[in-house]
Amino acid sequence: MKSFITVLAFYFSFLPNVFAEPLSFSSGDKQVQVIELYTSEGCSSCPPAEKWLNSFKHDERLWNEVIPLAFHVDYWDYIGWPDRFAEAKYGDRQRYYAFSDQLNSVYTPGVMLNGREWRGWYRNKPIQQLDKTNGKLNLEVDGEEVNANFVTKDSGELLNINIAVLGFDLKTDVKRGENHGRELVHDFVVLGHKQVRMQSNDDQFSVSTVLPQLKEKADKLAVVAWVNKSKDLTPLQATGGWIAD
Repeated sequence: MKSFITVLAFYFSFLPNVFAEPLSFSSGDKQVQVIELYTSEGCSSCPPAEKWLNSFKHDERLWNEVIPLAFHVDYWDYIGWPDRFAEAKYGDRQRYYAFSDQLNSVYTPGVMLNGREWRGWYRNKPIQQLDKTNGKLNLEVDGEEVNANFVTKDSGELLNINIAVLGFDLKTDVKRGENHGRELVHDFVVLGHKQVRMQSNDDQFSVSTVLPQLKEKADKLAVVAWVNKSKDLTPLQATGGWIAD
């Protein structure tokens, strides 16, 4: 019992006081685009991609039109520098994209735009706004509790909701590996992620759950959510925003 209480105290110490204030976010009707960067502190090619992703922090489209995510993978840890943000399940997520023929191969830095491999980032290709209207996603966070509902005309499939807490202004002095001697600056880092099946009621899907456990602390945080079909990781709709400044 003592060890269980210790684990709970460790988990909740990662959550900022701002979680005590209820938060509410809504996607609107047009599809919000989801950018997924698969990266690693052990990859010397990743800092330029992270710099590109970090630039969205000051983009006026942030949260309303685009939601960037940085999934740190662990499959480069063996070459000399274990990434403190990495999770094995994030590499598994990238492999599932490859298994589903949405990604040619598993590599870093790898970018997925709305569930499809996208290499336009290194040419600084602009991301165009979509006119698709897949449905409206509403998200409420009250303490550690999360409530969400998704209203859509396409109600014929089982849907999952993803909840992620993102960390910003995170810095690492790399001591070994390909980025030895560099200070890496990270934004949009997925510090905690969970996927939950939504309950269906005609054209509405809803769920009540709790926030995911966080792997690391961060002074600046955001919470985001996105919906996908049960056997397809392609985001259908997303929403989210800042929870700490």
